[in-house]
Amino acid sequence: MKQLRKNINRVALFLCALFVLLAAWGAYSLNTYGNRWFSSSANTFARSRKKDVTAGDILDRSGVVLATTVDGQRVYQGEAAARRATVHVVGDSGYNVNNSAESFFATYLYGFDMSFLERLSFAIRGEQRRGDTVKLTIDSRLETYIASIFPSGKAGAVVVMNYQTGEVLAEQSFPTFDPQYISASVKSDPQKPFYNRAVQGLYTPGSTFKMVTAASVIQHFSDYAARQFQCDGVLQLGNRVITDAGTNLSENKITRHGALSLQRAFQVSCNNAFAQAALQLGDLRLKKTAEDLGFNDNFLFRDLVVENSSYPTLNRTDGEIAWTGAGQSALTASPLHMCMIASAIANKGVMMEPRLLLSATAPNGTQRTGFSTREYRRPLTAAQAEVLKEYMRAVVTGGTGTAANIPGTNVCGKTGSAEIDGQEFTNAWFVGFMDESASPYALSIVVENAGGGGSVAAPMAKKIFTWMLKNGYIQ
Repeated sequence: MKQLRKNINRVALFLCALFVLLAAWGAYSLNTYGNRWFSSSANTFARSRKKDVTAGDILDRSGVVLATTVDGQRVYQGEAAARRATVHVVGDSGYNVNNSAESFFATYLYGFDMSFLERLSFAIRGEQRRGDTVKLTIDSRLETYIASIFPSGKAGAVVVMNYQTGEVLAEQSFPTFDPQYISASVKSDPQKPFYNRAVQGLYTPGSTFKMVTAASVIQHFSDYAARQFQCDGVLQLGNRVITDAGTNLSENKITRHGALSLQRAFQVSCNNAFAQAALQLGDLRLKKTAEDLGFNDNFLFRDLVVENSSYPTLNRTDGEIAWTGAGQSALTASPLHMCMIASAIANKGVMMEPRLLLSATAPNGTQRTGFSTREYRRPLTAAQAEVLKEYMRAVVTGGTGTAANIPGTNVCGKTGSAEIDGQEFTNAWFVGFMDESASPYALSIVVENAGGGGSVAAPMAKKIFTWMLKNGYIQ
């Protein structure tokens, strides 16, 4: 009998432990995935409840109304250019843009967090309940300006963020569309205007990935500064041939850089040198650095849903490892993630969580939630970040990114020209930041099928940073 009681007690304790674990997992899941589940189109409960609530307003960081409700209909900014420029972050009433503010912040916009007393107050007054006002971190003026300079007819994305706080000032995808007037042609457009390339687009990062390869060399080789690489223009590895920009083997035109240091190789974006660096590192060490910087991670941010960037794990031949070091192979990354990497370098090795929500304010004026920063990870030491910062500064002052240079401002960056099968031109990249304590801003630009990063994306970076400095982005 005593043994039976002991067994029953053990089973009871085991069941209690399982219950506690289940409760803990439920709380964790709700906190981590709550907004994702709530904003899902499969949430029929939320859809039915929305009919009884007037959706709250969406504002930009300066208080500009981006979306409001008039006579039961969702209405967006009065100026068409501004509506189009902000549509991917704000969304539309038909929820065509996945995980936009209209859907992702529905908990606040439709008053699902209201207390019983708040609901009772509306009932006593005989009014339909109204949701919270949501203020975003984005600047609609900045987004409208960026849209005005983005190459016409091209697809791509631009992200601008504060690298000290994680505030996303611009999150743009191209082509855009007008949320107020969605035509049939928009729905059938092969460039997929509803697709948010800033956070959903997974691109080959091209030479912008050399930030990661350089970081790995700095981390693993104490002689990184003195280490030399020899670029003879062509590196044959199995069926892979690594060449540099300007090389045309059929015409016997070969770009050769000769002997280079790591800094010089980074400055002129030498593929051969970074292919050799990847082989010297080995796949495991390069992969470890990439994963420290967010590759192969499951991004779970409070305010944004971001597709996971990937470092390849299959077919890891010497040719593929070398091509990975130069930023090609099967690498993929989102524009927002590449902006986060540049931000970590600018921020002394600290990568901040990107934030899109400044505040949610109840109809009675009570602040439901406010802005807070959160450190995502520390992938680099301050010393390592400082070396990479110097390398990126050299790119802008005397390398492939001189078109991004602003006299009197320390702009740092890395260009990229990612080769994509089937495209006439490469995807043009620029990732960089202002190394200015009063203007801690980083950006990431990708223009699809457009040409060189130094000639297409770098000039855009200069224009964006110049606009920001002229329009109050000096703390």
